[in-house]
Amino acid sequence: MSDERLADFFIPTINPADLTPLSELMQARDFLHAFITLFHGNEEQVLVRLLILREIGARGHEPRWSPQQLEAHFAYVQPVKLKTVLARLRENGLLLWDGDDGLYQLAEAGRVALAAISTLLAFAEQDAELGYLTAQAAGQQQLGQISNETLQHLLARLNELYAYFEAALESQSEFQIQKAQSRLEAVWRWVQKGTEIIRAMFADESLDRRTLDHVQAIGLAQSRILRLTGSFQRRLNQLQSQRVHLGSSGLTSTDIAEWLRSAPRNDLADMAAGMLRFPPQPAFVTAAELVDIAEFELVEREREAALTPDMPEKVAAPELSAPNAERLFEAEALYQQLAHIQEPATLAETVLADTYPETAYRLSLLSLLGDAEAALEKSIVGEIVKLPLQLEQSSDIETLDHPEVALISRGILKPN
Repeated sequence: MSDERLADFFIPTINPADLTPLSELMQARDFLHAFITLFHGNEEQVLVRLLILREIGARGHEPRWSPQQLEAHFAYVQPVKLKTVLARLRENGLLLWDGDDGLYQLAEAGRVALAAISTLLAFAEQDAELGYLTAQAAGQQQLGQISNETLQHLLARLNELYAYFEAALESQSEFQIQKAQSRLEAVWRWVQKGTEIIRAMFADESLDRRTLDHVQAIGLAQSRILRLTGSFQRRLNQLQSQRVHLGSSGLTSTDIAEWLRSAPRNDLADMAAGMLRFPPQPAFVTAAELVDIAEFELVEREREAALTPDMPEKVAAPELSAPNAERLFEAEALYQQLAHIQEPATLAETVLADTYPETAYRLSLLSLLGDAEAALEKSIVGEIVKLPLQLEQSSDIETLDHPEVALISRGILKPN
């Protein structure tokens, strides 16, 4: 047992009772003590305590147990170990003993600890943290007790996932991109649930400004993740066009790489045996030779290629279908309109057209503003994305007097 006091962990001028984050923990000391009891010791002891406590709490129709019932139910546990665990749970307030009836039952702290553990176990899968935090936020929102700490954890997890997806795209590795794409599909349902929670929170007038700021930041983080959906497929298509086909076998370099990644190390070592007959011979070069080679590779080779007088062969322009031509005209018209914006303009003024399909297409183009991937395209869409404009949308809906468009989201288009 340690003799350290709580005050020993702080500098002499600090009173632990004056620390707000610590006072919140002190108020929940009884529940925290339940977790300390459960998780104190090695992994095997913790698992057995959790097993016994969960089995005792699982009998909802008859929550009280006699010692004989416990011995019969846990016949697979050594009797001495069972008594030790029951005594520890009872001494630390997770189990209650009714001396008059001679029965065990769960204490309040034990029931709360089991509820928290059950919620955590329900999300024991990939991205369990995001699902758990989203479920926590949803439950708190339904009860009207939104915790800023939960919202901060949810925001941090979303930002971590965005960084992971962005790093996968920048890696140019087909395997990493495919892995990240499958993970994004698993995250999708939690992002959808988070969107529902955000809408409900924005409609709640009782929330303070700080909470609403966190909710807005979560919405923006989710939008950044969802905007990457198309980027994964575009990048995979680019990498697919770079695959090397191995003769007429139907195999590509990607198939070989995937097979090598899954092959056991011993098999790879056996295949390589005898293939390297001579050890690698190091080649030492001087700095001057390195400069000459670098100059040719970086300058002279490009200069020779630029002086090639051959003209490229004539290639017929691809035919453009009528729907694509209409969208091209709409994009060019929208570009001309956006390029002359000098003052903030409403979303309705900018995208409203004669028909609903035209309006919807214009709105979809505005959603790409600031998208780094879309800005790389050599088209009118890429020119629109690179315009120095910023779209700010809200959850409010504006009613319109229009023959085909009845409602539109409120928003403002601002020049940067």
